Amino acid sequence: MSSGVAVNEQCLELYQNLKIGQKYKYIIFKLSDNLKEIVVDKSAETGEYDEFLGSLPQDEPRYAVYDFDYEKPGEGKRSKITFYSWIPDTSKVRQKMLYASSKDALRKNLVGIAIEIQGTDASEVDYDTVLEKASRSA
Repeated sequence: MSSGVAVNEQCLELYQNLKIGQKYKYIIFKLSDNLKEIVVDKSAETGEYDEFLGSLPQDEPRYAVYDFDYEKPGEGKRSKITFYSWIPDTSKVRQKMLYASSKDALRKNLVGIAIEIQGTDASEVDYDTVLEKASRSA
């Protein structure tokens, strides 16, 4: 089911800069105030994983892309572009429904995502959980 929201062009521009130009470490997206399009909420050129998690609101949904760096034993440093669908259990029901039904509008436009994480609480997006998923993927 799709909510029919559009994706603001700036979302795609910043994503290309993260993916190809490695200009950003992460980008956080949200639904616009009128709920008609997905827009950039915040972007950062640098930042540790904890800083990124701290930028996700506790009680409001967001989408995000993070350039996840980790080390694979015997293979060295790796980096995977990770898509997050952050829909906390504490969000309002209407917000949860809107974000769940609008995710594909953004996700299908972000070519090159290696990992997708769906988080409803902090344990589902913590570093070790994402690291485990990153390590399992090729």
